[in-house]
Amino acid sequence: MKTMAKFQVGKSGITPNIIQALDFIFKNHKQVRVSFLKASGRNKDSMQEMAIDLINKLSELNKNRYDYKIIGFTVILIKINKNFKEKLK
Repeated sequence: MKTMAKFQVGKSGITPNIIQALDFIFKNHKQVRVSFLKASGRNKDSMQEMAIDLINKLSELNKNRYDYKIIGFTVILIKINKNFKEKLK
């Protein structure tokens, strides 16, 4: 399994097609680096909202858990292992 993939969000913003593409990427990758281009309407205040929106829509689609980290205008999405809590027990 590869660890990180790169993805860009443009002027269309977060669409259902982008969510499906990210879901497909997460089948083979643990982390995805999502860069928001200027045309996507990005600003410092909206980055957190966009990251939470991505995580919520991905979780609704496939019932996995995700976390994120924001670095500038890039969101790093991390897929959390389903069996993580079971391994701790």
